[in-house]
Amino acid sequence: MKLKIVTRSGRELIPGGLEVKDGATTDDLKRAFFVAKRQYYPSRQRFTLPVPEGADAKARGTPLDAGKSLSKDYGLSSGSLVVFKDLGPQVPYALVFVAEYAGPLACYLPFYFLRKEIYGDLVGTPGADAPLLLVQTLAMVFHTAHYAKRILETIFVHHFSHATMPISNLFRNCAYYWMFAAILSYFINHPLYTPVSDTQIYAGFGFSAVMQLGNLWCHVYQSSLRADGSKEYKEPKGGLFAYVTCANYCCEIYQWVGFNIATSSAMGWLFVACGAAQMFEWANAKHRRYKKLFPGFKRPFKLLPPFY
Repeated sequence: MKLKIVTRSGRELIPGGLEVKDGATTDDLKRAFFVAKRQYYPSRQRFTLPVPEGADAKARGTPLDAGKSLSKDYGLSSGSLVVFKDLGPQVPYALVFVAEYAGPLACYLPFYFLRKEIYGDLVGTPGADAPLLLVQTLAMVFHTAHYAKRILETIFVHHFSHATMPISNLFRNCAYYWMFAAILSYFINHPLYTPVSDTQIYAGFGFSAVMQLGNLWCHVYQSSLRADGSKEYKEPKGGLFAYVTCANYCCEIYQWVGFNIATSSAMGWLFVACGAAQMFEWANAKHRRYKKLFPGFKRPFKLLPPFY
């Protein structure tokens, strides 16, 4: 069959239409389009059905999902209209995750291991050669363990719904994680840093450790839902997911809350506030998606029990 491919403004991209085989899938369509338009490799292509006439101004066209049949699932036939969007240059999800999680290690650790050279020789702060405090060592261990865990999860645990993301996300995400890691480390490892009480340190890191293990369990559990290689959304019901829509985000936020209780760092609290704000948006979007996909879906909390 021959499909008419247009931009969102209605401009036809392939005069005469694009020929695809009967029974073609969205993946076949992307490959055929790539042959015709070599600058648009499949991962930067997005196809949708046109918005129905008379629909709300904010309405979006139904996306053509990977692996779905164009004729059986979307009712397309020769002459049907399909809307194309260029997603821009793409980069693999796994590469972005590894880069954004490896960077904090490179940004945090020098302030701990090269303390005398940075604070003493470079900055001229008195006391740079004094022994490191226990809280500074524990903070380094917890910070390193967190990002090492995230890298290993990216390589061995995660199954991504999409293979790529816009390359602009790489620079934005790296800037966020790398900058906060450097500033956080600078103040926590500073020779003039004043620690909180031992009780608060142990309580904070103990809580952080439990939440970090909880976050690991959440990721392993979520990965098990796609052990068959499927990219379909599946309802998470086990463990904390029975009570919290986004249990993995919950553990992530509370892990950093524990870290900041132990270190009492203003930049640490700013970091967790920024991260929580973003996860708040993701949690709301995911909760709406689950309610749409799984009839009767309901959880006592979306993100942060007992607050939300």
